[in-house]
Amino acid sequence: MRIHSKHDYSWLVRPLLWLQKRHYGEVLNPAKLWGRKPALFWLVAGFFGYLDRKSSPIPDVIRSLVCVRTSQLNHCAFCVDANGMKLAERCDSVEKIKQLSDWQNSQLFTDRECAVLSYTEAMTITGQRVSEEMLTTLHQWFDDDALIELTALIAFQNLSAKFNTALDVPEQGFCSLPIQPEQQTTRTTPPPHDDN
Repeated sequence: MRIHSKHDYSWLVRPLLWLQKRHYGEVLNPAKLWGRKPALFWLVAGFFGYLDRKSSPIPDVIRSLVCVRTSQLNHCAFCVDANGMKLAERCDSVEKIKQLSDWQNSQLFTDRECAVLSYTEAMTITGQRVSEEMLTTLHQWFDDDALIELTALIAFQNLSAKFNTALDVPEQGFCSLPIQPEQQTTRTTPPPHDDN
């Protein structure tokens, strides 16, 4: 990492660092950096915790697909690793996970997933833009409040991935599936797929 972790963290962040170590077996690398600024640390943790809650209007598999695809596009090794582990826990198709970086050419993704991934790429890839057509398509499955949450999740994952990439936060070996970052794609309209 380009900025080193501290030897002693504020009492304000120690409980969350302890919980991470208990859950993952070690403190997450980004937490070692965010933990240097306790207010930012809790804001970031709270923001993501809210977006990834069980009662989210966005299905858990779709939340994970969004996080991994955004991570791939930003070439964030840590994010692909950590989010890939979560996707592997949530998704019942290893082949779908392996094909995520080339989802446009896969028949494994539903219409809803393709619409969300297209929206994710439009928000993430420099030079692309979200279109009214994308939002109209997404409204088939999500109301306005759910679209706010989906947009916030994509924006948050971009923030997280860009933070980690800029500071060279390494992966921690959580996900063993081959879902490393790929080159950006320029395709903006997905092929038709059956919705499950």
